[in-house]
Amino acid sequence: MIDIDELRKLFLFERLSDEQLTKLASTGRVQSYAQDEDILRQGEPADCFAVLLEGEMQMITETVSAGTVAMPRTSQPGVYGGATSAYLGERAPQTYQHTLRATAPSRVFTLPAKKFAYIVAEWFPMAMHLLDGMMSGGRMQREIIDRRQRLSALGTITAGLTHELNNPAAAAVRAVSELRSLIKASRFQLAQLAEDGIAPEKLRALIEAQEACTGNLGKLDKRSPLEISDAEDELGEALEEVGVEDPWELAPALVNAGFTSDYLRKIRTKVGEEHTPKALHWLAEAIEISQMLNEVTEATERITTLIRSAKQYSQMDRAPFQLVNVHDLLDSTVAIFRGKIPPGVTVVTDYDRTLPEIPCYAGELNQVWTNLIHNALDAMDGEGTLTIRTAHDEDEAIIEIGDTGHGVPEAIRDRIFEPFFTTKSVGEGTGLGLDISYRIVAGRHGGEIKVRSVPGQTWFEVRLPLREPTATT
Repeated sequence: MIDIDELRKLFLFERLSDEQLTKLASTGRVQSYAQDEDILRQGEPADCFAVLLEGEMQMITETVSAGTVAMPRTSQPGVYGGATSAYLGERAPQTYQHTLRATAPSRVFTLPAKKFAYIVAEWFPMAMHLLDGMMSGGRMQREIIDRRQRLSALGTITAGLTHELNNPAAAAVRAVSELRSLIKASRFQLAQLAEDGIAPEKLRALIEAQEACTGNLGKLDKRSPLEISDAEDELGEALEEVGVEDPWELAPALVNAGFTSDYLRKIRTKVGEEHTPKALHWLAEAIEISQMLNEVTEATERITTLIRSAKQYSQMDRAPFQLVNVHDLLDSTVAIFRGKIPPGVTVVTDYDRTLPEIPCYAGELNQVWTNLIHNALDAMDGEGTLTIRTAHDEDEAIIEIGDTGHGVPEAIRDRIFEPFFTTKSVGEGTGLGLDISYRIVAGRHGGEIKVRSVPGQTWFEVRLPLREPTATT
């Protein structure tokens, strides 16, 4: 058993009574370690509290973002490690959060974790409650800020989605409003042709011409504005020659459907000179009706696509853990972001379509893509290229999100995944986006997230296992 005088020299135990030191000495034990021997290893069951008596040791932590992090070596008697939070009971980490390694021949005093927890609770009740409160309060504060961060991100996404939905919705409303008047005018034009005694076969020929013209909508070779204007002038003059009223109002719709002066001569032949003016009015209105219907179709399809993307992004009605195509997640996030992407930013995707489905919490991964894309857009200040690419390496999926912004300075690169650390101005960032992303990737999925950056090119690389992760807490 260790001598209590040796324990009393340690700063950790210097205020304890002889009775307490005796109890401590009888509870613990002294162990010797050779140079480069591990005293305890990260990830093993946390069943021991260790205190250095003499020698030298080093604390080493394996991290996802920064690799192996080694603290400076220390030879100060009394430094400690291991199950330092054992007093929290079931709420304490059940495995060591770091490795303690003897960097020189060393003697170490060790206490079983349960004995250490009992001693702290029994001898220092007020300190234990204070420490417990700080841990619980910090955890609760972290959860509240996490929720607020997610709500903030949701607000940003919602604003973009609302903007994107508003454009096609407004286009559909405008088109439907114009359709009402166009359909009404078309009916009167058709009735007027019937009153004028147009023959059934001529009416059929006119309808066939209308079908041919509307079939051309959106399929003609692209023309410059000057070419379109010249075509409208030429057709307008031809319409005026055959007695059409307001020819310049009809010309744009007819030209848009590929109607030319040659086609006008065919119409005159098919329906007769006496019916040509009114037939052309009806034809122009029928073409405009088709154009409006195409606009309504495009607008509603755009709305449907956005809603589908929003559903995919939120993973509504989906199991929380599932096999998913990561490209679907990335595409839905970009679609939701579309309204927030500045005109000067180009989005480039380079997907490895051979990448198999990955087991994941899809909704949480979308939060990661949201944070990384949001940061990339902020870094580019409205101009640049946002690149999203995927690949796979044996049993890992690789997702990379890059930007051409100002980059992450090397001096702070190792800190960007720390909670509350932000490079943005006061009020613009909470410093939690990358911390949340790190915990989702590493903690929930057993993956890895890291950054490489130079001015003008920054890449965040996310690696996810293609097998079900073992760490999902």
